[in-house]
Amino acid sequence: MAQVAVVTDSTADIPAAERERLGIEMVPLKVHFGEETYLDNIDLTPEQFYQKLKAFSGLPTTSQPSPADFFEVYKRLADAGRPIVSIHLSSAMSGTIQSAQLAKSMLPEADITVVDGRSASFGTGMLVTAAAEMAAQGASAAEIEERVMQLRKNTRLYFLVDTLEYLQRGGRIGKASALIGSLLNIKPILTIDDEGMVSPVEKVRGAKKAVARVAERIAADFPGSPVDLTLAITPGFTETAQELEERLKTAVNIGRQRVVEIGPVIGTHAGPGTVGVFALPMQG
Repeated sequence: MAQVAVVTDSTADIPAAERERLGIEMVPLKVHFGEETYLDNIDLTPEQFYQKLKAFSGLPTTSQPSPADFFEVYKRLADAGRPIVSIHLSSAMSGTIQSAQLAKSMLPEADITVVDGRSASFGTGMLVTAAAEMAAQGASAAEIEERVMQLRKNTRLYFLVDTLEYLQRGGRIGKASALIGSLLNIKPILTIDDEGMVSPVEKVRGAKKAVARVAERIAADFPGSPVDLTLAITPGFTETAQELEERLKTAVNIGRQRVVEIGPVIGTHAGPGTVGVFALPMQG
């Protein structure tokens, strides 16, 4: 049986070198600065995006891939006889997964499994890389799907934004909307809930306390167990990101750690200065 092909979209924020190493196929979303359109993480790197964002007077917009974009990738893989597992950005945040499902329906003979990651950025990326590692070891599409569902349930995600303005203006704020107009210096700790929506976990006064609480929460989620930890940052290690990394080192039993950059599409909706931590139990 041919090796399962793993497909995702650009919002998974998987570094290009890791995608290449694991043979992950990536379908990009688009970022629009006025009349200019860029393919997320292809035409526009995170660093270039945040530079453009500073200089741009308005707010960029984003758009999902078309079914035809997915069809092209799926057909090439299916023609090579490969089963496909396609894992994507939360359906509560984007129509990307609907495009993937439409493309699947256009290839009824192909073996395609489309999975809602119910997350964003490396929350999806962690699921995708785990799926690709399993595929490389010869796992079936059904085994990979089962494992991804388990990991989705066990992933913990907390993130801090410099301002809620980008989430609000981009319409992605979900259940955190009640936090708009909060008292000065209140720092919400946000997550993506089981429905795939941005949701507040708690409100803390000041960035330093928020960072401390995020580390405490991860430690409480995985008491003593080795954790697969990813720090997601906007380019350049901000003071908040540095402090969070230091606190996590002392609070959590880190089995594996990586740092990834938050890409243009997610950055459009979260804003510069966002820092997130994604954690999974290490595979036994």
